[in-house]
Amino acid sequence: MSPAAPDTRTSSAPLYAAGFVTAFGAHSVAAGMGAQSGNIGLTLLTLGILLAAYDISEVFLKPVFGALSDRIGTKPVIVGGLLAFAVLSIPGLWGSDPLMLGMARLGQGAAASAFSPAASAMVARMAGGKNAGTYFGRYGSWKSLGYVIGPLLGAGLILAGGFALLFAALSVLAAAAALWVLLCVPHVEPLPRQRYTILDLARQVTERRFLVPTLVLAASTAAMGAAIGFLPALATRHGLGPVAGTATVSVLAIAALLVQPRIGKMRDQQRISDNHGMTAGLLLTASGVALIALAPGPVTLFISAAAIGAGVGAAAPLGFAHLADTTPPERMGRTMGSAELGRELGDAGGPLLVGGIATASALPFGLGALALLIAAASLPRLTKTPIDAGIPGSRKTN
Repeated sequence: MSPAAPDTRTSSAPLYAAGFVTAFGAHSVAAGMGAQSGNIGLTLLTLGILLAAYDISEVFLKPVFGALSDRIGTKPVIVGGLLAFAVLSIPGLWGSDPLMLGMARLGQGAAASAFSPAASAMVARMAGGKNAGTYFGRYGSWKSLGYVIGPLLGAGLILAGGFALLFAALSVLAAAAALWVLLCVPHVEPLPRQRYTILDLARQVTERRFLVPTLVLAASTAAMGAAIGFLPALATRHGLGPVAGTATVSVLAIAALLVQPRIGKMRDQQRISDNHGMTAGLLLTASGVALIALAPGPVTLFISAAAIGAGVGAAAPLGFAHLADTTPPERMGRTMGSAELGRELGDAGGPLLVGGIATASALPFGLGALALLIAAASLPRLTKTPIDAGIPGSRKTN
């Protein structure tokens, strides 16, 4: 018999704060780099590499920390990751140097790879086999709040004190979130786990119920990562100032912030299926990326940002909720860590793809290629019913 889910009134807000920290940290710096790229001597390719640096360490470490949270519990991993984020933000105090900026981004990404999948696993445990859409919609909306505040507040902090002030603020914020989690989130004992062979693990990560939502998450974060870096750069090229450029990212995040909790609630009320919702979200995201590839301009940049944000806001909570509903609780951390590996591959690959093609040809070609890949990711479909019929919360996907 599984232990009771933690009291949501005492544990949900600190977990949402952890999600806010990773979003605020990643995207305040990313938008700032895009807006200040000319001032610190970044080429489009260098900008793409620095945008991806946060995610490179996450690609390797998220599955490891996800499995660790299954073994020792989620709370120690969340607290440790947040404290590491605070410490590893310190090289950013010298962020006017691209090398130090890259080191800070790598360190922050390594720390986020610990607390991000552990927080997702705890949110899934809180859902208790029901209302996963609602819980992940709220969790995602708090991350989106970080996307909203991050670019604008990050721009203000950079204008007031450079990257040093921004990274100092991030360090303090992460330390405060760690203390909140330590004091207010109960320790949930890890569940007994089955022993799995390598073949079992390979089968689990190649099942359609895992691959399809993970592909959706990867495609949506590829669009998000590229847009957060290149929308401000495009805005600056079309005569908008740095603050107005980062405002395009906030429009994207506001759209995601408003859409995610509503989509999650609609899912739990059986008003939208995982298949249809994720497909529609990816196609809307692809259309937003295609718009700035074909017709970039001061107005279309904001329209595109809204479309990308709404599309990601529709697809992401459905992907996470489907994973939560079809994963046994005792391996929730490993599944969430592996799924977030897919997200980080998209988050790193999106900027690198756009930056690399833009360097070889032009930025519209890089954005157009990304739009095509996102649209292609909407084609695979989930099975009609979850494979593990005995998993609580299993639901139809069509």
